[in-house]
Amino acid sequence: MNRGLIGVLVVGALVAGAVVWNSARVKPVEVDLVSVLRGEVRATASNTRAGTVDACNRARMSPMMGGQIAVLPVKEGDRVKQGQVLLELWNDDLRAQLSLAKQERGAAVARADEACAAASVAAREAERFENLRAQQLTSEERADIADGEAKSRTAACSAMQSMIKVSDAKIQMAGAHLEETILRAPFAGTVAEINGEVGEVVTPSPVGVATLPTIDLIDNSCIYISAPIDEVDAPAIRAGMKANISLDAFPEETFPATIRRVAPYVIALEKQARTLVVEAEFDEPSQELLPGYSADVEILLSVHSDVLYIPTQAIINGNTVLVLDEEGILREKQLKIGLQNWQVTEVVSGLKEKQKVVLSVDREGVSVGAQAKSVSIEQEVGS
Repeated sequence: MNRGLIGVLVVGALVAGAVVWNSARVKPVEVDLVSVLRGEVRATASNTRAGTVDACNRARMSPMMGGQIAVLPVKEGDRVKQGQVLLELWNDDLRAQLSLAKQERGAAVARADEACAAASVAAREAERFENLRAQQLTSEERADIADGEAKSRTAACSAMQSMIKVSDAKIQMAGAHLEETILRAPFAGTVAEINGEVGEVVTPSPVGVATLPTIDLIDNSCIYISAPIDEVDAPAIRAGMKANISLDAFPEETFPATIRRVAPYVIALEKQARTLVVEAEFDEPSQELLPGYSADVEILLSVHSDVLYIPTQAIINGNTVLVLDEEGILREKQLKIGLQNWQVTEVVSGLKEKQKVVLSVDREGVSVGAQAKSVSIEQEVGS
């Protein structure tokens, strides 16, 4: 074998070895890095299920008694004033009873006037006979008769005045029965729904049986959010805390709000899910926000300003992150953390501002000691 052939074989062997070595070498895993930033971190609590927009004043009303609808002066969507008539049942008989009671009172007043006038005359007559008896110009018997007549007339006057009070009570009772056939607006608001037409008969709901209200009245000037909060977050929530409300109906907007009430009891919905209800009131109410909308509330528990923070997504096992050293190896670094939410976590110690950490910790091949290279860097994260 000549030297040329040997040289070719040697070169081929070297090339083959290099190819085998390169194919066996582990390729670096690609990772996304993010910088440690400085800013504001907020601790928040959110509802476990969708909340609901409710009205501070809402009345689902039906007449106290059954009857035929005779007057229906409003329609759905109408704005009404407090005390305005919304519905009236047929009540001619009750109006007649009220009119009769008023007439009876008039008669009682007339009889009282008559009795009291006679009592006044009898009182003066008794006084005159008493003076005559003192002068011995009449007998004691006649004076006593006059005095008795005066007292009798006075008692009759008092009795007739009492009858006026009885008549007043009858008028009040007749008026109360009449009001049972009339629905009036307990507050100013908007008629949201009417279940009934003129001529139809409505009946009150039987005990324990829910029926549709005849008229549903809503006051849109005061609305709030009612939302369930997990029992784990409940101890940290107090009335007066600030919150942000988001609604599916307005996906691009958030509404500032204030917690107005935290329910003093827990509702057990399922064996492993216990919640309580919080109510958040809009800081700037809007007529566009309608009761019944679904809503989410984010309650601000605490705020730390001018602190270091990283995305919560970058944290492993509660307080650990991965960093890429100068040799391209992923190293583990433990942190002391502060406030935390779904987006960002405060870094109390363990990292410096602008230092970079691995964001893509759930990517296949990303682990302590692995070779890695950065393919993208996220420079901004929300707080």
